[in-house]
Amino acid sequence: MRIGPYFDPRYPEVFTAFSIEHWIAIMVFIALGSLLYLFRTTIASKPSLQKTVRWGLLAALSLPEASLHIWYASTGIWDPATSLPLELCSLTLFLSIAILLTDERRLYPLVYFAGIGGALQAILTPNLGYPFPHFRFFHFFVVHIAIILTALYMTWVRGYRPTWKSIAWTMVFLNVSAFVVGLVNLAVGSNYMFLMHKPDTASLLDLLGPHPVYILVEELIALALFILMYIAFFVIPDRLKRSRRPKQEPTTFSSADS
Repeated sequence: MRIGPYFDPRYPEVFTAFSIEHWIAIMVFIALGSLLYLFRTTIASKPSLQKTVRWGLLAALSLPEASLHIWYASTGIWDPATSLPLELCSLTLFLSIAILLTDERRLYPLVYFAGIGGALQAILTPNLGYPFPHFRFFHFFVVHIAIILTALYMTWVRGYRPTWKSIAWTMVFLNVSAFVVGLVNLAVGSNYMFLMHKPDTASLLDLLGPHPVYILVEELIALALFILMYIAFFVIPDRLKRSRRPKQEPTTFSSADS
């Protein structure tokens, strides 16, 4: 099957972190997140806008991911060791699609904590072999940005909130997922979720020690990050709002009232 150069799995150039194209992708992410925040009240007040944003996010999540697997198959590079959707961001992508379709509140902590935590790291330190303007470049950044925007949409527009208990629920989800994915890794010789070794490209894992130490350190960092995300974006703002409320004057009674 003849394919264009920007779909060629043997594309001659490689992705370079913090290149101009990488910075543009980061700026697009920041711009979209800022717009969602600025217009959150307007979107929340108009069901038609909510529907537009929701279906836009669904398209940004599902269409590139479906195209990726079509690309794997059409180019003959599909391999169970590299092509199964078993990375953390792949799992949160499907959870993001599910929560947009169902409004299921039990999925929200997973999308908020694991989705933002994993996708943000991916955007800043991409494990990506293809540069702009290859198809994989667009797939990578579109779906990771959409994962984060979905979590922010459910928070800012739909009004969902995590709890302290939901942090524990997210950690249980991550560990159960890692156990299952680890079994798949042993069965097919893969390295999903980087459980067997670090990625070949530079990443934050390079700072966390050798295998398997970095997995344990990663767990502690994830827990600390989730706690920080909850305190910074929910606990502190709530306390600031309470402190700004005018205090009610105490009621006084005169002798004439007696």
